[in-house]
Amino acid sequence: MVILRILFFFLFSVFSIQAQISGCTDPVSKNYNPNATENDGNCVYKNLKLKPEYSIKLSDSVKETSGLIVFDNLLWTHNDDHDKTIYGLDSLGKIKKKIILENITNHDWEEISQDSTHLYIGDFGNNYSGNRTDLNILKIEKKSFLTQNPIIEKISFTYSDQTDLLAQKPNTTDFDCEAFIVSKDSIYLFSKQWKSSKTNIYVLPKQPGNHIAKFKNTLDTKGLVTGATYLEDKKIIALCGYSKTGKTFLYLLYDFKNNDFLSGNKRKIDLKLPFHQIEGIATKDGLHYFITNESLVRKPILNNPQQIHYIDLSSILSLYLHK
Repeated sequence: MVILRILFFFLFSVFSIQAQISGCTDPVSKNYNPNATENDGNCVYKNLKLKPEYSIKLSDSVKETSGLIVFDNLLWTHNDDHDKTIYGLDSLGKIKKKIILENITNHDWEEISQDSTHLYIGDFGNNYSGNRTDLNILKIEKKSFLTQNPIIEKISFTYSDQTDLLAQKPNTTDFDCEAFIVSKDSIYLFSKQWKSSKTNIYVLPKQPGNHIAKFKNTLDTKGLVTGATYLEDKKIIALCGYSKTGKTFLYLLYDFKNNDFLSGNKRKIDLKLPFHQIEGIATKDGLHYFITNESLVRKPILNNPQQIHYIDLSSILSLYLHK
């Protein structure tokens, strides 16, 4: 009986291994393998350049819009300097609500994220000299936020691999961050590396206190990542950013395993928004996205006011989301 059990287990294991075929499982890729049952993360995609469905100028109150989320039927954004107001916008960018966070300081708010119970604001902009020692994320209870009496806690951190805190020249540091997401009990930072145009992924607890953001992985985005949005149940992360020559892009990570965000599909999409300093990105369903850009005026060459843009990614993600 024991021998039969061992034989059965051996045969079951062999057939199970044979049944798993590794390959590209994304039908919209160039190397899609219809027989693949396990995504190997090596899908290849054709170059794609998308134009927003519409672009609308935002109020001068949010000239430095720097983060974006969808919450309580509004799009919420904030400025990245001094202003302590969180602005609730409709889908056309009109301000519908304002909530001020009293008794705190906006040193350099660069991103806003959320989980089911809290909002998180990243006060960790670090592009000027790369040696900030007060990097932190504000954790705000959603219920208290909506009653305009926000309960705010602070998550402070340092980077595990930053050993040199000497001041650097502006826009040269590897320890600048403008994008993060929240997943389960952790926060994942996507750094903005000025020299290499890559992003390092760091992880830290989402609990108040002092923490070390541990290095996790590097993604070669060939551009500066400035915003992130995450749909945990659909395993989609969308990053936004721009190159050092002003070319704007989205970078999609999806169909990954657990929280190994680079184990699945990785696709960069160029946007027809030249020289826009895009900063915030948000989605409700994973197909339709809103992004915002800061005011970028350098007359007579550049005159791009702060705007909200609506982008439809149904042609790229609908098959994945509805499989």
